[in-house]
Amino acid sequence: MATTAEKSSLQHLPITLFTTVMGLGGLTTATESVERHFGVPGYASIALLVLTSAVWLTLTAAYLTKWIRYPGAVRDELNNPIRLSFFPAISVGLLLITTSLLPYVPAVTHVLWWIAVAAQLVFTLLILNRWIHTERFTVEHNSPAWFIPILANLLVPISGAPLGYVEVSYFFFAIGIVFWLPLLAISLNRSFFFAPIPQKLMPSLFILIVPPSLGFIAWTALHEGKLDDFGTVLYFFGLFMTLMVISQWRKFVGLPFALTWWAFSFPIASITLATLLYFALSGQEFFLWLGLSLYVVLVLIVATLVVRTTALAFRGQLLVPDN
Repeated sequence: MATTAEKSSLQHLPITLFTTVMGLGGLTTATESVERHFGVPGYASIALLVLTSAVWLTLTAAYLTKWIRYPGAVRDELNNPIRLSFFPAISVGLLLITTSLLPYVPAVTHVLWWIAVAAQLVFTLLILNRWIHTERFTVEHNSPAWFIPILANLLVPISGAPLGYVEVSYFFFAIGIVFWLPLLAISLNRSFFFAPIPQKLMPSLFILIVPPSLGFIAWTALHEGKLDDFGTVLYFFGLFMTLMVISQWRKFVGLPFALTWWAFSFPIASITLATLLYFALSGQEFFLWLGLSLYVVLVLIVATLVVRTTALAFRGQLLVPDN
């Protein structure tokens, strides 16, 4: 029989913990890209893929158990204007895994991709429904984390186009790219004219990097690896957003560690992947070195996050209220 402490821990398993899969999955795909560029064996990316898959499976099983045993706790997260946006991290993690699995088990990849796509559509409709019809949500509740349900749609074409699902990929690309623009306007309006976002959510500013970066990768996948004007605009806007958030580095110094720090990882992975892809398509060596520099930063960030999160778990401070 489970102890009271164990029940309490499971009840407080945060949906935000799935951002660890986003960070690990982003590092996995970035490592695959670096390995391809230098023609080295894929041992590192395979190890990371196994780790990412294991973490996703463990968290998914744990959260399903939480849903069965503590449905009220799950409803509380669905009604939370901040945590609500993190539910698509579940489908994002699976989409990242399917992208990396494609060369090894294509038949399984097709099945997993459809599961991830179906889950992503459900999450998108659910969250948009709540944004539209929940009157207690205000502008102050907005944060860059609100981009997660939208940017998740941009991941679909990255694996979907190579699998041959072009029309479905365009469907999700349209959702992501069109909704990104009004959400960007809302986010900037919130930042310009309202109180700053809570200190704990400051790392989520890095999420602003993701939509244009993934948009560039997805657009290129839909156009068979051809570099055009629209793709170039998306890439360079992603690069500008990277410079913009990095220029605010003083805001991030001294922040106490929390799971929201994982918001640093996937955005850096997305601009790293976009930069290496831009190099591959343009042939300009500057972008190779920029991509490699970003990759080194990504490795250091993820390594730090893994150590800090593991230490939090060993101290029994990971599965606690309002983590």
